[in-house]
Amino acid sequence: MKPALVAPPSAAQILPLHTSGMRIGLLGGSFNPPHIAHRAISLFAIKRLKLDRVWWLVSPGNPLKDHAALHDLDERVDAARRMANDPRIDVTCLEAVIGTRYTADTITYLRRRASGLRLVWIMGADNLAQFHRWQNWRRIAAEVPIAVIDRPPQSFRAMAAPAAQALVRYRLPENQAGRLADQRAPAWVFLTGMKLNLSSTGLRNPDGSWKAKK
Repeated sequence: MKPALVAPPSAAQILPLHTSGMRIGLLGGSFNPPHIAHRAISLFAIKRLKLDRVWWLVSPGNPLKDHAALHDLDERVDAARRMANDPRIDVTCLEAVIGTRYTADTITYLRRRASGLRLVWIMGADNLAQFHRWQNWRRIAAEVPIAVIDRPPQSFRAMAAPAAQALVRYRLPENQAGRLADQRAPAWVFLTGMKLNLSSTGLRNPDGSWKAKK
């Protein structure tokens, strides 16, 4: 007897549960591996930006990074769900389902399929420093408000980078961060006060395997 065929999930099925009007933070990344800073950043953003949820978008692979040490997508998703450990954080492999590695495509998809959501893209200052290298970065900034999380010492370079300079007039004062999800893009805020500073690179062994938890 042949095994029953299981249809791959549709993009609609892979979207976390949501209702119109919800304020959703989007945290994209390889999560290779996911770590406590991902969780801390998410909870920090929920508080400071007055979000209902944060969605972790586990990427098939960052176009700007070497994929030699990239673990299997299912392994990274499972690890991310264990690390998130909070009902306000959802983990999804939406980008793999819709067939993209680019944030611009993901944002466009969500704007069309979940137009009632108030979305905020969350990134670290290290990503702001290279944001001008992202495909269609200006379109991303024009479609979704952005929250940048301070990551010393990268923050000094980030604020002088081409994208930050191009968007400087759209920056909100930090004391208005709670209004960001309601703003029409382009709009962004730089959030300070996040003390934990880890990276997935620092949590990998030279062979690409993940370091054992102590």
